[in-house]
Amino acid sequence: MTPKEVLALCRREEIRAVDLRFMDFPGTQKHFTIPVKALTERSFDEGFSIDGSSLRGWQAINESDMLVVPQPETAFVDPFMQGTLAMTCNIQDPITRESYAKDPRNVARKAEVYMRSTGFGDTAQFGVEAEFFVFDHARFDQNEHEGYYHLDSIEGEWNRGSSAAAENAGYRVRRREGYFPMPPADTLQDLRTEVMLRLQDCGVEVEAQHHEVATGGQCEIDMRYGPLLQTADHLLRYKYIVKNVAARRGKTATFMPKPIWNDNGSGMHMHFSLWKNGENLFAGNGYGGLTDMAMHAIGGILRHAPALFAFCCPTTNSYKRLIPGYEAPVNLTYSFRNRSAAIRIPVNTSSPSTRRFEFRCPDSACNPYLAMAAVLMAALDGIQHRSDPGPPLDKDIYDLAADELEAFQQVPTSLEESLQALRNDHAFLLRGDVFTEDVIDTWIWYKRTHEAQAIRERPHPWEFALYYDV
Repeated sequence: MTPKEVLALCRREEIRAVDLRFMDFPGTQKHFTIPVKALTERSFDEGFSIDGSSLRGWQAINESDMLVVPQPETAFVDPFMQGTLAMTCNIQDPITRESYAKDPRNVARKAEVYMRSTGFGDTAQFGVEAEFFVFDHARFDQNEHEGYYHLDSIEGEWNRGSSAAAENAGYRVRRREGYFPMPPADTLQDLRTEVMLRLQDCGVEVEAQHHEVATGGQCEIDMRYGPLLQTADHLLRYKYIVKNVAARRGKTATFMPKPIWNDNGSGMHMHFSLWKNGENLFAGNGYGGLTDMAMHAIGGILRHAPALFAFCCPTTNSYKRLIPGYEAPVNLTYSFRNRSAAIRIPVNTSSPSTRRFEFRCPDSACNPYLAMAAVLMAALDGIQHRSDPGPPLDKDIYDLAADELEAFQQVPTSLEESLQALRNDHAFLLRGDVFTEDVIDTWIWYKRTHEAQAIRERPHPWEFALYYDV
């Protein structure tokens, strides 16, 4: 939509308030609301002022003023706020009017511009499979003398022996047997369908929804693929709708990668292809039906994967998902059909439009603007340098002998390891001024100080079981 069309939509839908949204640096969506009469055509150029020093990882207090500039193509009628139109915004410097380097959406925009400047393609198509959990209750806390979490789900296997009236139906999703169960064992069918329908009403095309493998309410709703920036925008809308539908039903949704021990975690598999002039450049006759360009892109992603994990798996909890035996990739290799590989080439129809590969390492906690931009930059670097991805692995990685596994690089085992990999390998991200040294430095500083160090300083509950009686 154009600004004029947005204003016309406001009149047609009797909009009374406009909610302006943007993403902070670590990856949490923020918002504030204005009366509809404050939105004019000039607003789409002049923007609205905010305090950048109050947002994590952004401005110092002596240079705090920033501009939030609404983007008309992102407008949709909010399904939860009465009489409200929502729009995603870009962040600008109020003096220079330049796009702010640490605005995650700006990084994604620059990645698309850089891609087009290389001549390799004009569109980077991303399709994401974001997994999440829906619990009935979630309690957690930690202070100087105690630390705990407690999660509960009416369908959780751990409730088989419950005598509570609301929990004695006898149908439970067994641990790691949650893929495609029928109601009444699948208690979240109506919730997922409501999310799917609300997403479609808000302009986000959905391909399917279903229960996922884990017990305790693991879900997946697959969005249709689209250009990088649009897909990242839609993922924010996706998370917002999932959380609010769950809340209105008296439940709580989380995109935390590994909330339940000893069961599958939540990933966010990225399906990726490059297009030019309406043609899929990855559709060919090579391995898995791909072109040489696609294989070089795979080579680039595998080459830079340890650094990519700093953006694609950006929490300390992410690495509790990336362990053997739970369908998460643990070795950096690729394969046709094989879901135990870090990069999978899906089996699909003969249609060239469906040819792609799937990067299975990212999780749902990532900042999608930064994660997808980083993956695109790694793929472009692989194409530029004609990176060889090596031989494919068409065996089950989890069944390989130790000497066979030594031939393949393993994924990082901690956030700190990924951050160090990013420190050592980020030149490919700086091309085209997509990421800047300041963005890299701030990301590493924030993640180390506020997350990795914070976890390292605190006792873990299981440490008491291991060491209390030493």
